[in-house]
Amino acid sequence: MGRGGTGTERADAITVVIADDHLAFGEALEIVLGQESDLQVIEVVTDGPAAIEAVQRYEPDVVIMDMSMPGMDGIEATRRIREGAADTQVIVLSGAEDDLGVGRAVLAGARGYLRKTDAVGDLPGAIRRAFRGDALNPEDEVNQSLSRLRRRRANEGNLEQRMQRLTPRELEILQRIANGETSAKIAAELEMSPNTLRTHTQNVLTKLGVHSKLDAIVAAIRYGKVTTNTPPNGGLAPEIT
Repeated sequence: MGRGGTGTERADAITVVIADDHLAFGEALEIVLGQESDLQVIEVVTDGPAAIEAVQRYEPDVVIMDMSMPGMDGIEATRRIREGAADTQVIVLSGAEDDLGVGRAVLAGARGYLRKTDAVGDLPGAIRRAFRGDALNPEDEVNQSLSRLRRRRANEGNLEQRMQRLTPRELEILQRIANGETSAKIAAELEMSPNTLRTHTQNVLTKLGVHSKLDAIVAAIRYGKVTTNTPPNGGLAPEIT
């Protein structure tokens, strides 16, 4: 899961743990940081639980945390590290363009967020700033990201509430669509006309505030109202009329 770093810890160095599911990238960062006389990588790991374990074992000054890792992602690992080791600072890295990344990282307790494309040049200085307790991202960037994140979460909460407005019949139709059944088959088996089926489908889109059947299915799967590889009736009780 993990691999030891440069050996004996130097008393005057800022100690660093790197967590990235691409070991080659983590090792590349280790090489880059190894050129800095005041920085020392003491562990390179490839997942969130291993990062937490390394922090518990070594109590490093700074953790470089990949945002996207299988299983426990970097945001959850950051939150747990900060809860258990308040003196260890975290810098979150992401390979994706994510305008919510800064907000998510800061809310988890990280000192900041860097894109992997900027990491090689900016990381040594960012580690020193994080070690001093400085924020890495401009205040306006953080505030904008937090605002977008709050709006996203509010919209998701509203969508979950709207999902409760769907009737059993509408959920059954949505499940059948998710199963890949044709409109003709759904209408025939539910003994309704194609126009009635279209009305039910449009009611689903209107209630959820989405623009396509695919959006509706994705939302229903997210909130456990629709599953994949399910029998045509989805295990749902028929609507009582």
